[in-house]
Order: sequence, then C-alpha cells, then structure tokens
Amino acid sequence: MFEVEVQNETCQTQSTMKFVVLPRIGEGVQLLAPDGFWASYDVVDVWYQRAQFGDVWVPYLHVRKTPDSDTSRVQEPAPVARPAGPAH
Repeated sequence: MFEVEVQNETCQTQSTMKFVVLPRIGEGVQLLAPDGFWASYDVVDVWYQRAQFGDVWVPYLHVRKTPDSDTSRVQEPAPVARPAGPAH
C-alpha cells in the first residue's frame, strides 16, 4: 500500500491517503469532499519527493474536481421488466 499526500486544488486542502495502486495523470479518483459527499476528481499531476529519512521517494498527487457534464452523471438503473407468465 502506498501512503500518498493528496493536494486538492479545488478545495485548497492537503491530506494523506492510502492507495493500493497509484493513479496516473488523467485518471479519476473518488474523494470525500468537504461537504461530506463523495465527488470525482481528476489527477492533474503525480510526482515523487525524497523523504527526509533514508533513500525513500514519497509520491504526491495533485487533483482537481471533475467538471460536471450531462454525460458524467450517474443515473439510477431502470426497473427490469419481467415477461408475463403463469403465477406460481
């Protein structure tokens, strides 16, 4: 697991999170926004800095909230119509 410093450009916040796989530039991540709701963020930049201890490189992510558009909204699934048949 990678412990990553996430710098959020939209909210002007920094937080440390754990990732199994480090996202790449252009990929999206779901983060908890300050309003308490999950939101989609785009990875704008990924870089590594040398830690203050030993020869260890620490990853950093720079994210920005994904712009809202009609194509990115998640719709509720429609109910599945079942064929009429004999009642059991």
